[in-house]
Amino acid sequence: MSNVPEGAAGTTSLRATGASGRRVFAGWAALVVLSAAFAGVGFLLADVTPHQGIYVEAFAGGAVLTVLADSMMPEAFRHGGRAVGLLTVLGYIVAGTLSVAQ
Repeated sequence: MSNVPEGAAGTTSLRATGASGRRVFAGWAALVVLSAAFAGVGFLLADVTPHQGIYVEAFAGGAVLTVLADSMMPEAFRHGGRAVGLLTVLGYIVAGTLSVAQ
């Protein structure tokens, strides 16, 4: 569910550049299929990879950070100012603390 706002924003941007509805749908459909395929590969590799939790968390954290830095942070800075960077770092600290405290 957390990806719905990002998808809506991406769809709006694609439509604004003149992409047809069919092309936008095909792009999102391809993304869903690729995501499912890679999730399946990840599931199969999970049992044979030592310390898989460490790698999965590192990859997921990097993916979230990439999405934030690439598309969400520039808009957040435009609308929220400099405090956005500090709040993002604080959010990562809280998430890391909760992850370790389990």
